[in-house]
Amino acid sequence: MSRYRFLGYFFIVFLSVSFITRVVLLSYAFSFADTSVMALLKLFAMGIFYDIVAFFYALIPFVLYLFLVPQKIFNSKIHTFFTLFVFFVVLYVVLFNGVSEWFFWEEFGKRFNFIAVDYLVYTHEVIQNIRESYPIPLLVTVIFLVTLLIFWVLAKKTKMLTEPFEDDSTYKERAIATVVLLAIPVVSFFALNKQTLTTKVSDNRYNQELSKNGFYSLFSAFRNNVLDYYEFYSTEENTKVLKKYRELVSSKKSHFISNDLNKTLRQITHEGEEKKYNVMLVMIESMSAAYMGLYGDSKNLTPHMDALAKKSLFFSNLFATGTRTVRGMEAVTMSLPPTPGRSIVKRPDNHRMFGMGWIFQEKGYENKFIYAGHGYFDNMNDYFGHNGFEIVDRSSFDESEVTFSNVWGVCDEDLFDKSIKEADKSYAKKQPFFSFVMTTSNHRPFTYPEGKIDIPSHSGRWGGVKYTDYAIGKFLEKAAKKPWFNNTLFVFVADHNGGSSGKTDLPLYRYKIPLMIYAPALITPQQITKVASQIDVAPTLFSLMHWRYKSKFYGKDILSDDFKPRALIGTYQKLGLYQENRLTILLPNQTAKAYQIKKLGLYDTAYEEIFINKQDLEDAISYYQSASYFHKHRLDRYEK
Repeated sequence: MSRYRFLGYFFIVFLSVSFITRVVLLSYAFSFADTSVMALLKLFAMGIFYDIVAFFYALIPFVLYLFLVPQKIFNSKIHTFFTLFVFFVVLYVVLFNGVSEWFFWEEFGKRFNFIAVDYLVYTHEVIQNIRESYPIPLLVTVIFLVTLLIFWVLAKKTKMLTEPFEDDSTYKERAIATVVLLAIPVVSFFALNKQTLTTKVSDNRYNQELSKNGFYSLFSAFRNNVLDYYEFYSTEENTKVLKKYRELVSSKKSHFISNDLNKTLRQITHEGEEKKYNVMLVMIESMSAAYMGLYGDSKNLTPHMDALAKKSLFFSNLFATGTRTVRGMEAVTMSLPPTPGRSIVKRPDNHRMFGMGWIFQEKGYENKFIYAGHGYFDNMNDYFGHNGFEIVDRSSFDESEVTFSNVWGVCDEDLFDKSIKEADKSYAKKQPFFSFVMTTSNHRPFTYPEGKIDIPSHSGRWGGVKYTDYAIGKFLEKAAKKPWFNNTLFVFVADHNGGSSGKTDLPLYRYKIPLMIYAPALITPQQITKVASQIDVAPTLFSLMHWRYKSKFYGKDILSDDFKPRALIGTYQKLGLYQENRLTILLPNQTAKAYQIKKLGLYDTAYEEIFINKQDLEDAISYYQSASYFHKHRLDRYEK
């Protein structure tokens, strides 16, 4: 039937653009991907398969329209014009998507995923970020001209501009074609419900990502933003897991209040007088260990933090739990493993979660979440506002307090100046304070005040890192003049690494971040080399103040002599446990794999796949299954 001929043109264009996009992305990652003949054949075969599936998903509204539109309208000039216009727009969108995928791949080393879904939700920040980061008018114009060229070539070859649309098919005849065309995406939807998560093309992470289709990956991310642990992962009997959980989180200075396995409260005890130190916890945007000279980088990007580490309790083997800011917040404030799906910070059921805010509040502290941008982004204001914190975000800044800002918020210097003012307010009321300060300058578009450092603004990641380091130096210089300085612990920890892509499922080196606790009048400098996790920050901090408190934390005091080195790392799908130089990964197809870490470098990790260690697997399942169980049954809430 002639009314369906445009679907054939659409098919050719869609698959061609998808193929070219995959080739371009492969060229960018060529040195990291597995480029053997068999690996490439698998990559492109699976890629074409998902391209076809994505095409039929995109086809649904067109198929329904072509079925419903009557002959009289279909054969009119208005319909001909409308169809050509829609075809042009669709062609433009397909090309625009291909270009967008390039920039997303450049930033994250992945096809569209959870991050892209979040970006579609927070349109203001994202659009402004894109406008400030890329030459949008030029890109839009070029894509338009390319679309026009392709459209003209197709029109000339197919005569679709000169031959009128004519069709005399009946509804009954069209019904057959409609059922067939709709059956394909319907079958795909149900048949690939889990395949979207488990299809294995290669052990190489780049090959695995390249085999996907961007449109399909985006759709899949929408569908699978929360993963039920019991449906997708290896499990053990709950009683066994909950008993093992108690072993994993127990310590010499804690005991469970109840023998009921569903009761998770423990009493934490410390010797000595409890201290009411002020705490300023600065979570640094994207501060990878690999950016710091102290870890081996030679670009001199972090002279202030390198010097600060030598004057602090410096934890040199700390690992982030995830690759997003909200994962870092979740781990540090709630001391929780990264449960599959989106971070708890972004879930609707995240009020009155057990966390640092409530413990500080019980001790009489004034808690503030201080953020450079608008805290509605990533649901941060809602989370912190319902978990014991007062909100101080971009809307709290007077114009006189802002010297520079971009789409993500005020520059780090302005943020730190505001944090000092808020600390002054608490001190004036003779109230101890806990400030959770979140920076943003080390984030694309990497813009900041000119003349502060020797790297021009808007010139890339290195400038963002160096400016943040500069701002931290100025922050401590100003804070040192305050009367509350000598009674304050300054905690500096990254939210996550500056990049998340890698050759393997969980590239371990990508998760390594710094943690420094600085208080020259209170703490003797020392480097701690134990492998630890962001979930251990809160228990370690409270240990330094000798606090006695009730806890549901998974983390433990790193400084304790019975601390067992380990780190929990993950994506929204892959869940890892790193201990004794082994990395065990739970996969969302109810399987697991394990690696021996031969060498953990600054920019890469040498892996060797090994047989799974039974104890490692039990530990990994116990951490992640218990965390999912407690959250599902609301057992991770604050109990006063």
